[in-house]
Amino acid sequence: MNWANESSPKEFILLGFSDRAWLQMPLFVVLLVSYTITIFGNVSIMMVCILDPKLHTPMYFFLTNLSVLDLCYTTTTAPHMLVNIGCNKKTISYAGCVAQLIIFLALGATECLLLAVMSFDRYVAVCRPLHYVVIMNYWFCLRMAAFSWLTGFGNSVLQSSLTLNMPRCGHQEVDHFFCEVPALLKLSCADTKPIEAELFFFSVLILLIPVKLILISYGFIAQAVLKIRSAEGRQKAFGTCGSHMIVVSLFYGTAIYMYLQPPSSTSKDWGKMVSLFYGIITPMLNPLIYSLRNKDMKEAFKRVMPRIFFCKK
Repeated sequence: MNWANESSPKEFILLGFSDRAWLQMPLFVVLLVSYTITIFGNVSIMMVCILDPKLHTPMYFFLTNLSVLDLCYTTTTAPHMLVNIGCNKKTISYAGCVAQLIIFLALGATECLLLAVMSFDRYVAVCRPLHYVVIMNYWFCLRMAAFSWLTGFGNSVLQSSLTLNMPRCGHQEVDHFFCEVPALLKLSCADTKPIEAELFFFSVLILLIPVKLILISYGFIAQAVLKIRSAEGRQKAFGTCGSHMIVVSLFYGTAIYMYLQPPSSTSKDWGKMVSLFYGIITPMLNPLIYSLRNKDMKEAFKRVMPRIFFCKK
């Protein structure tokens, strides 16, 4: 993979919204607040899930993985974006751009697969409750999580190599906040349609197949929940699964918009805003959605937080 080809500059210029000076300060504030909430929220969920024995279940094992993902996902882009907004020269080194692209793609693809795994976990919990412990055993959960991570990074290497090997003829102005596939493809001085077709194929595998599996799982879940006689039982099932569906809708909706259409057909400003949403806003909302809508999580916070901050047993 000849990523450092002849046409590769030593650095890229990230334009972002540099042509709209009045947006710089509001954007900086939104990014800083979002990133702070993301760190606090996801670290809190990780600590609670690890420290509270009652949350040592498959559902919260996968939720911990999701929190780790979201924390790393945002950290890949947000700190550099905050620094660049405050600088006159908004640059990133070529090596930094490659690293950012690979990690961002890998974590994004891993989250796509992990959300599908979480929907399967909810399907087994609601539709096969008597077999839940047997099916969702420790080693099966570990293998499913490992499969998501390894497949995500494998997909990233393939897509990154295709994108970075395109000739750029010295072009170095990336009309985006960070190094992302659609923005980098626009730098190419060659025909990108063959590469776009290959990238589209990989995106279908990573985005549409998990979405289909999620919809099938929740179709069965909806049928099972409607058969529950207890109103409290139905409310608890819908509450738990509803949190997951909100996350799925936010993440997949914006990612599909960006990656399942040609870069040339995407409005550059709208594309930037969509990228900010699934790259910054969604990871911030995930812990809020899961903690505020989940009774078990709220009770765990009450049990664990006093132990953390006041050293109470």
